[in-house]
Amino acid sequence: MTQVTEKGAETRRNEKVGEVVSTKMQKTIVVEVEMRKAHPKYKRIVRSSKKFYAHDEQNSARVGDVVRIRETRPTSKLKRWALEEIVRRSNLVQVDESAIN
Repeated sequence: MTQVTEKGAETRRNEKVGEVVSTKMQKTIVVEVEMRKAHPKYKRIVRSSKKFYAHDEQNSARVGDVVRIRETRPTSKLKRWALEEIVRRSNLVQVDESAIN
């Protein structure tokens, strides 16, 4: 989990695992991360989710994939994450619009 740089110092970057929700932008994916947390008073598990914009250099991720993203320096106004790896591919079939027409 820790990354070792050339100087030998370890940098600890935040990592999250989530599902790709959108790939409509170039070199950008939207990843939805679901967090489960016990309610402070009632102790019931509460699900909450948050969307993160991540940089995908090769446009390799598809909608429905489970991916790992890593925190990086700001790439744009909203992007502060980068695609680390694709954990699991989705079973959704990708249909080209040109094939339909």
